Amino acid sequence: MTVTARIDSTRPVTTLINVFTVPRERQAELAALLADATEETMKHQPGFICANFHVSEDGERVINYAQWESEKHYRDMLANPEARVHMDKAATIATDVQPRLFRVASHHSRS
Repeated sequence: MTVTARIDSTRPVTTLINVFTVPRERQAELAALLADATEETMKHQPGFICANFHVSEDGERVINYAQWESEKHYRDMLANPEARVHMDKAATIATDVQPRLFRVASHHSRS
């Protein structure tokens, strides 16, 4: 079953937006590492819904937009040693990492 991000203010999910600052020459490396970590580990964690990775046009940022069923599921993943290996490796590539949890306050689209 394929699950994609669904942005909906009535849906009770926890959204992780993690902004990684990287040297331009390492942006692709970090994006690949995060994608591989998701395929190998993250998507098999309880409560995982989806993850999307965005790379900035200036080459200096990678953004992870991920959805989890709850904050508890996200926190449990953080405590998982297998997941920590990937996160620690990403932290050696990035010069700054800023993870934050959000809820959708409103959603607007062109119908």
